[in-house]
Amino acid sequence: MAQLVRHQRVDAYVGYHAFGLQESDDADLPVPFPDEFDFGAFLSAHPGRLDITSGGHTHTATVSVEVWDGPPPPQDPAGWDEQAETDFESTSGQLAVWSMHTGRMDQDITLAQSGGSWRVRVCSAGRAEAAALSEGEGTGVGVERYLLQFWPADA
Repeated sequence: MAQLVRHQRVDAYVGYHAFGLQESDDADLPVPFPDEFDFGAFLSAHPGRLDITSGGHTHTATVSVEVWDGPPPPQDPAGWDEQAETDFESTSGQLAVWSMHTGRMDQDITLAQSGGSWRVRVCSAGRAEAAALSEGEGTGVGVERYLLQFWPADA
């Protein structure tokens, strides 16, 4: 049975329905955030980068990041509005959260002490509420939440 290795919680400032995670040292990325962002997909991957499309236009989402030593238990679909999985390659083991509005956020996410190949599952809840806030008052904090679960691709 897989074990949880690390857990972090970060806030992601969502702008234009989007935020991303990419290598903390992004100098060598062929396609840096937000170039070639696919607004039609909930989750899309580029080398060293993950793009996530939000339900709301402008708000602060809560993002919980879990790192596992093997595939984590499946998430109950009833608890989430969206779920998707993809492969992800990290050269450093360190990721930064990026916003379309503000650029790079301050806090890094640690997957490992060095690079590696990962599988990631992204789950989202509160999408309709975030969309309603965007149409009404404007912004909200923590209305939309995400769970990102990473585990080694070879596990």
